[in-house]
Amino acid sequence: MPALNHPRPHTETLANGLRVTLRHAPELKRCAAALRVSAGSHDVPLAWPGLAHFLEHLLFLGTKRFPAAQGLMAYVQGHGGQVNARTSERTTDYFFELPPQAFSGGLERLSDMLAHPRMNPDDQRREREVLHAEFVAWSRDAAAQQQFALFDGISAAHPLRAFHAGNRYSLPVPQPEFQQALQDFYQRFYQTGQMSLSLAGPQSLDELRVMALSFETEIPVGEKTRQQAPPPLMDSSGNSYQQAGEHRLDVLFAFEALPDSSPEALAFLCHWLNATKPGGLQSELREQRLADNLKAVPLYQFAGQALLHIEFTLPANATQSKIRKQLLDWLGFFTSRQDWAGLRDEYTALLQRQQQVSGALQLARLDSEQRENRLSDSGVTALKDILKQIGAVDNFSGPWQLPTPNPFLRTEPPVTHAGLIRGQTSKHRGLRTFAQDRSRNRRESSAMQFSQALPDNTDEGAIYLRWRLDSAPRSNLQASLENRLQPLREDARQAGVDFSFSASGNEWLLKLTGLQEAMPIVLEHALKELTKPVAGFSQEVPALMPIRQLLKALPDYCLERTADSDDLTQLWSSARWDGLATGLSAQTQAAMGLALSRVPGTADNQPPSPSSINSQHLWSTIDTGSSEHALLLFCPTATQDISDEAAWRLLAHVCQTPFYQRLRVELQLGYAVFSALRQIHGQTGLLFGVQSPSVAPLDLLEHIEHFLNGLPVMIDGIDDATFIGQRQALADQFDSAALPNAQAAELLWQGKLAGHSSDYLTQLPRATLMVDHQALLAAARRLINAEGGWRCLASGPCPNSPWQATK
Repeated sequence: MPALNHPRPHTETLANGLRVTLRHAPELKRCAAALRVSAGSHDVPLAWPGLAHFLEHLLFLGTKRFPAAQGLMAYVQGHGGQVNARTSERTTDYFFELPPQAFSGGLERLSDMLAHPRMNPDDQRREREVLHAEFVAWSRDAAAQQQFALFDGISAAHPLRAFHAGNRYSLPVPQPEFQQALQDFYQRFYQTGQMSLSLAGPQSLDELRVMALSFETEIPVGEKTRQQAPPPLMDSSGNSYQQAGEHRLDVLFAFEALPDSSPEALAFLCHWLNATKPGGLQSELREQRLADNLKAVPLYQFAGQALLHIEFTLPANATQSKIRKQLLDWLGFFTSRQDWAGLRDEYTALLQRQQQVSGALQLARLDSEQRENRLSDSGVTALKDILKQIGAVDNFSGPWQLPTPNPFLRTEPPVTHAGLIRGQTSKHRGLRTFAQDRSRNRRESSAMQFSQALPDNTDEGAIYLRWRLDSAPRSNLQASLENRLQPLREDARQAGVDFSFSASGNEWLLKLTGLQEAMPIVLEHALKELTKPVAGFSQEVPALMPIRQLLKALPDYCLERTADSDDLTQLWSSARWDGLATGLSAQTQAAMGLALSRVPGTADNQPPSPSSINSQHLWSTIDTGSSEHALLLFCPTATQDISDEAAWRLLAHVCQTPFYQRLRVELQLGYAVFSALRQIHGQTGLLFGVQSPSVAPLDLLEHIEHFLNGLPVMIDGIDDATFIGQRQALADQFDSAALPNAQAAELLWQGKLAGHSSDYLTQLPRATLMVDHQALLAAARRLINAEGGWRCLASGPCPNSPWQATK
């Protein structure tokens, strides 16, 4: 077992003034970079709101050396990575994650786009319209406006009260004054004195340092620029205010002149405020029917200022004055705990455990934040200052208790077991079939397959349990079950196990990924909770943007529709279950025996194959409750043959950047534009999505169809060298050395649902390398002709033939 915590990252300052943090984590499958610019939306001149956000967008439009089609976003997507950026009040972050063999190419593009942005006026005008579309959606989104309204109690002079998103009117691209301000902002802040770079990966520190040195020659050299201090958060002498709404109460505390360690202190305080265990604030508020949930989070932190937000979700007729009284009483109890020794130990253990299971991108961003992975002594001092400013005193009347220790944080690790078949060596690992696994007489239920496609001598694993029901669980039942699991899910997450319990149509799926040592006991607890009788529970469903509503609904529509039921006992009694566990040692498998003996329902050895919609055009209309338009088009393969899947994956690979370029950049249909390969209940398909403030779903579909009809010409235009490079880059994504365990487990699960053999992960890259130009052209024609069917979810009504409306 690796140690619970990684060594502290190496930090140094390069000769050009760039601060660099390097983390060598040999167990990582991927590498990540996070670059922070100490400048954000509050550093922009008042005359040009949104300028910082606008500049962040412009940097992704390509450079002379790397045009947009070869830039960072296209490059990362082409190698199966992830990339994004974020403009905050006082910082702007650029971050990406890639397989090790592609990492240096990503760093090369990041440094180039930061050092040589292309400020072409035509590009600026097009990108301004994208920002304007984002602004329109933001201004119409009730949740976003509610979030912005939280600052109403802040001083009008503070930049938190101002508009910073940017739109068509605040970004007058043609004006020379604006162009000068844009250049001034870039030159003042986008230089080494104002930047920090964090790298994380399996490479040695020396290798990571060599990669970081590529920034030494590219980024302009500069000195640290002092960011202007903001005015006080509050006009009056008070330091708190509250806002009451329907079924919610927001309490906000404003802080001034906090010490440097206040971010870690606030994170510690919020963690214990959010705890759901008996005797805590949230538990007592529920017990007294004053609140259903609470969520505490810092909304803002800079230069000794902070704004703490505590949101209470309320049942009907809740007494709001009692809530604040209980909050202050709990804070008094918390203050009385002196130096919080026991809580600090538990908090350190969970932060270390979280760091242990974090991926490269999470680690790089964590290092970029420069946070401690504990509450330090200086953090204790800051916490006392925070509680003093709140007005909490060492006096309380409630029956408060400290939360019980997390039982999953203190499990004994199982002995490492090589898990090889007689006659095999370590180089043969992963070649066993499911049948071979069963033949070894391991403790397993007949419906649970223990796959050895992933090594079983690491600390990570995955467990999938699926139930097929006679009826679909109603949303209120699902919400009650998810709420009941929340405390357990939080304990498990802190111990390094992420688990979810989701419903799609008439199926339930329980999924656990992360550290295998805690999985058996987490599984046992989860099954126990799921089979208890359900009591009613009121829960506010968060509003989602339209495209996210469609994405959430899509798995339901990919299954046959059945009647709804909220009878939990009946649902379990008729349930049929099967499952997959992978990456687990023999000891962990044996420890699962008790839990598997308690799985409700009937074990099913022969679950059905995925349903087919071959040649059908199915349209489902979903009321998103928004004036924005949204559409998803899901196009499954015509067969379950792995050669079809490989061709579809290569189609998705070559479509991703051109689709985004055409619909978002050139046509500017909307800001949420994407295409990708998705596997849903064992069905492999191409997924296209667009959300637009002004273009109706039928017109969006017409644009997608026009793009698809042009695929044969686009594929014909790919030269052999480029084609071979793209195909190899896709195949490399399934290399076991670069594929994170959680992603590998998800692929194995989808492969099982599709009926593939247990060597699916080795077959897939081979099949990918067999796809030639002609095979890809043939796949494009099958896609255009909807041989596998087309399924559309949209915010508008069903068009005429060949489309058929579905419920």
